[in-house]
Amino acid sequence: MGRVSNTPRGVSPTSFFTDHYELTMVDAARKAGTADRKAVFELFARRLPAGRRYGVSAGQGRFLEGLAEFRFDDEHLGFLSDHHVVSDDMLNWLAEYSFSGDIYAYAEGEPYFPNSPIMQVEATFAEAVILETYVLSVHNYDTAVASAASRMTMAAGGRPCIEMGSRRAHEESAVAAARASAIAGFASTSNLAAGFRYGLATAGTAAHSFTLLHDTERSAFEAQVDAMGRETSLLIDTYDIASGVRNAVEVAGPTLTNVRIDSGDLLEEAHHVRRLLDDLGNTNTGIVVTSDLDEYAIAGLRSAPVDSYGVGTQLVTGSGAPTASLVYKMTTREDHHCNWVDVAKRAQGKASRGGRKYAARRMDNGVATAEVVTTGQAPDWDTNHRPLLVKMVDGGEINTQYTGSTAVEDAAAHHEQAVAELPSAARRLQDGEPAIATVFELQ
Repeated sequence: MGRVSNTPRGVSPTSFFTDHYELTMVDAARKAGTADRKAVFELFARRLPAGRRYGVSAGQGRFLEGLAEFRFDDEHLGFLSDHHVVSDDMLNWLAEYSFSGDIYAYAEGEPYFPNSPIMQVEATFAEAVILETYVLSVHNYDTAVASAASRMTMAAGGRPCIEMGSRRAHEESAVAAARASAIAGFASTSNLAAGFRYGLATAGTAAHSFTLLHDTERSAFEAQVDAMGRETSLLIDTYDIASGVRNAVEVAGPTLTNVRIDSGDLLEEAHHVRRLLDDLGNTNTGIVVTSDLDEYAIAGLRSAPVDSYGVGTQLVTGSGAPTASLVYKMTTREDHHCNWVDVAKRAQGKASRGGRKYAARRMDNGVATAEVVTTGQAPDWDTNHRPLLVKMVDGGEINTQYTGSTAVEDAAAHHEQAVAELPSAARRLQDGEPAIATVFELQ
């Protein structure tokens, strides 16, 4: 993955990726004289998806790229006016909207746990609450995909994983999924838009239709090798796998890079194909497996002679957890005397914790032992604590270090290091409690 630039391509205005009531709340607050009270909103998950040992925060960079485009142009304002969504006064305010607050967040790729303060948005109530839907839609999806992708790359044990889920998702979700999976360790994607926008490595050769187009499997392989060279992957299961292997070897010879298996009992077929390739002299030809893989299937193939995995549907749908169930709640605000007041939701099963949060990972000889979250004064963390919140927006100015293609590469490196810090329990795919507990402390 090359370092290209910090400017994403293909970004359009994002202000209408929101819910109707976000605007009507601000309109009502403006009429009440409370819209300009400063407030802090927090993005967090009350719990991890059932059985998960950790989650992986992702989407911060995409959100910041969208925040730069979060504006209301004449066409959007005309829609709001024609449909009587908000008052004329509110329309005038929206016409001038530009976020001017601060945002702190976990680095992309950072593991998170129940009640981790993944992002904090500090601004006026009006400026912060209007972002709620967009914050949630970006982070809930990207975090779900990155969390699933991390389990898959961990199960793969160093063997490369290829993201191939574009045809199973909305076209923009497909780009987001490719980006999130790259952060969690996927080596490449089939999605060209993701490669174009974020500098991700793209990969792909041919599908079964290419083989079916030709009169014989052998002639299809000949056409592919003529066009792409022997550094390609030949799909060998359109008809009969054993015959496919023989045809691939006869056409491409011992320097063929890969064959791909997309059906059948992958464990059994991989062993069969490896033996046949070796017998035919193709000892250096690798085996790629696809076909509805998830982390459990990948783990089940650890003993198989598989060189890489192509993952689609299960990845882009979060492997059973299509949303991270993140919420965005106000935790503290100014009152009418400009004093800060901690606030919290108390609804049964949906409670939140008030107060501005600070977070760090407690470490013991390089291994994480707890997620420490404090309220009150900013703590002076000692060397046994790794602070987790970084400032991504300062007075409305977005730190471009966290956007674009270079940010994805940096996030992938951070994820690799941060996951390595987690205790061994994090690597278990069996249902269980979070790998480390979240501990709340008052400063």
